[in-house]
Amino acid sequence: MLHNSNSLTRLVGELKKLPGIGEKTACRLAFHLLKSQSNMIALADSLQDVSAKVGLCSICFSFTETDPCQICSGGRDESIICVVEDPSDLFAIERSGAFRGRYHVLHGVLSPLSGVTPADLKITELLERLKSDHVKEVVIATNFSVEGEATAIYLTGILRKLGIKATRLAHGIPIGSDLEYIDAATMQRALNGRSEL
Repeated sequence: MLHNSNSLTRLVGELKKLPGIGEKTACRLAFHLLKSQSNMIALADSLQDVSAKVGLCSICFSFTETDPCQICSGGRDESIICVVEDPSDLFAIERSGAFRGRYHVLHGVLSPLSGVTPADLKITELLERLKSDHVKEVVIATNFSVEGEATAIYLTGILRKLGIKATRLAHGIPIGSDLEYIDAATMQRALNGRSEL
């Protein structure tokens, strides 16, 4: 298919490692890059730049070019920490502009079937922060998957023992949704979590 081009085969192989990219899309991207040398050079330069400059914040473990990151070094509320699975979740919450506290990135969730234990996550580092900071509340913002829920329950147990308030992101029916299309589990959670108007 790639006419014995080792470098092109390698490029397609590397592109296929990206999430959501299959063989056909990887080929399409590789040929697109080959058509424009300037785009390929700009992409290679930006990848090298990110690789050289971006690392983990020593406090929250999000991606940053400065350590500590702007959120950890800024004037954010230190009494509340939002725990997320991945840096992309932190950026999603930041886009909302609704949270003014600090963050802690776990870099995954508990998954016994996949062999992911508390030792594989940034939980020990979170506990160290809770000892030294004046934290009054931890918002657990893991995804609402089986693994995310298990991680939330695990963290809640630890926080209760430490006497720190643990809260969970609200979940239920998205704005603009038609009730007839909502699945039973989401409907049950929305009804159980209803609030007074």
